[in-house]
Amino acid sequence: MAVLTTFICIIDGAITTVALPSIARQFDLTPAALTGVVVIYPVCLGMMIPASAWLIERHGGRRTLLLSLAAFTAASGLCGAAPNLTALVGARALQGLAAGLLMPTSQALLFRTFSHAEQVRLSRLMVIPQQIAPAIAPLLGGLLITSLSWRWVFYVNVPFGTAAVLFGALFLAEHRDHSAGRLDLPGLLLCGAATATLMYGVCAGPDLGWDRPQVIGALAGGAALLAAAVRQQLRTPEPVLRLRLFRDRLFRDTNLISLVGYVPMMGAMFLGPIFIQEARGGSALDSGSTTFTEAFGVLVTMQVVGAVYHRVGPRLIIGTGLLGVAAVMLLFATADADTSLWTFRGYMFLLGLAMGAVFIPTTIASFSTVDRADIAHAATLNTVVRQTGNALAPAVVTSVLVLGASGAGRAHPPLASYQLSYYVLAAVAVAAGLFAFTMPDGPARTAAPRTAAPRTAASGSRPRARLRQKADRPGR
Repeated sequence: MAVLTTFICIIDGAITTVALPSIARQFDLTPAALTGVVVIYPVCLGMMIPASAWLIERHGGRRTLLLSLAAFTAASGLCGAAPNLTALVGARALQGLAAGLLMPTSQALLFRTFSHAEQVRLSRLMVIPQQIAPAIAPLLGGLLITSLSWRWVFYVNVPFGTAAVLFGALFLAEHRDHSAGRLDLPGLLLCGAATATLMYGVCAGPDLGWDRPQVIGALAGGAALLAAAVRQQLRTPEPVLRLRLFRDRLFRDTNLISLVGYVPMMGAMFLGPIFIQEARGGSALDSGSTTFTEAFGVLVTMQVVGAVYHRVGPRLIIGTGLLGVAAVMLLFATADADTSLWTFRGYMFLLGLAMGAVFIPTTIASFSTVDRADIAHAATLNTVVRQTGNALAPAVVTSVLVLGASGAGRAHPPLASYQLSYYVLAAVAVAAGLFAFTMPDGPARTAAPRTAAPRTAASGSRPRARLRQKADRPGR
C-alpha cells in the first residue's frame, strides 16, 4: 500500500511537466502562462503537510490515508476533464492538498507497523517507487501524450488510485497508539502559510526570475512567517510540528543530510534531461531512455545496503554514497555535445549506485531514536525537509545555468553553464558527505525497541480479521 501510494504521488509530480506543451496548444496559451499548473501543486502540498500528524492521531492512519487517496484520485480525474486552465489549476490544487497527506501518512504507518530490523529489509521495496517513478515518468508521459492526449497524464492515476483505495479498505487495519490533543490552529496556519509561501518563491524563482517583486516578496514573507511559526511552535505545549524532535542529534543530522544531500541528487536528475535535449539536441525519448538507467543502479545498491546496514552502520554508507555522488558529478562535467548517449547512460547508472546508499539509510536512521508516540510527527517533519530539498534542487540548477548567460543565452545556456552546474552540485555533495561521517550511528546500528510496533500493515494473503487481531498484540 505504501509502495503504490508513493509511486502514484511521485509519478504525478514528475509527469506533468511533459504535458505542458500539449496543454498550451489545447488552450491556446503560451508555455509561460502554464506556470500555475506546475507551481500550485507543491504550494498546496506544503500547506497540507503540517496538518498530517494531527489528522493521523485524530482520525487514525487508515482513514486518513484512504480519504486522502480517494481525494487525490478524484482530483486526477478532474484534471483530465478540465475544460479550461482555471479548472485545471483548481484540480491541481486539490491534488496537491491530498498529496500533502499521502506521503507522511503512508510513511508513518510503515514505521509504526514494522520493527527496526524489518524496516531495513522493507527498504528494498520502498526504493521502487522512490527511484523508478521519476525515471519512467518522462517515458510514460511521452507515450501517453503521443498515443492518446495530455489528459491521460492525469487519467492514468484513476485506475491505480481506485485499486489502492479498494485494497486498503479491504485489507488495511486501523492503527492508533496515541490520542490527538487539541489542534494547534495558530501553529497550523502559520506553518502552512510559511511552507506554501516559501515553496512558491523557490519554485517560481527559476521561471520568473529571482529579482521579480513577487518572488522576492514570497521569499521574504515566507522567511518571516517561518520565524514566527518556529517561535510559536516552541512555546506551544502540543504544537502541530514537534520541532523538539530536532533536539535528538541523530534525527537532526539525518534530516539535515536529506535537505542538503537531495540538492545534488535531485539536481542531477533534473539537469540530465535538459542537457540531453538542449546541449546535445536530443529528443524527449532520448532523455527518458538515458536517465532511466539511474533506477537500475539504485536497485543494485539497495540489495547491498539491506545486507550490511547493521554491520557497518548508516554513517559509513551515507557518507560514502554522497562522496560517490560528487565523483559522478565530476564525470558529468566532462560531458559535451559529442558525448554518446551510452556514455551518459553509464554515468546515470553510476549515479544510481551512489544514490542508493543515501535515500533509505537516512530515513531508517532518522526514526531509530524516535518514540512510537512521535512517529507521525517525525514523518511529517521528514516530509517537509525532503520536499524542501526537492524544491531547492531545480532552483539551484536553474540559477547556476543562467548565472553566466545573458540575453538569448538564458533560454539556451552554453555548455560551460552545464559544466558549472555539475561542479556546484559536486561541491554540495562533498559537503553533505563529509558531514555525514560526523553523525552518531550507534543507535541506528542496533534494533531500537522503541521503533518496534505490532503488525497492522496490509497483506493481500491475510484476511482483515486476522490483521485486526494482530493489531491488539503487544509490540515485540
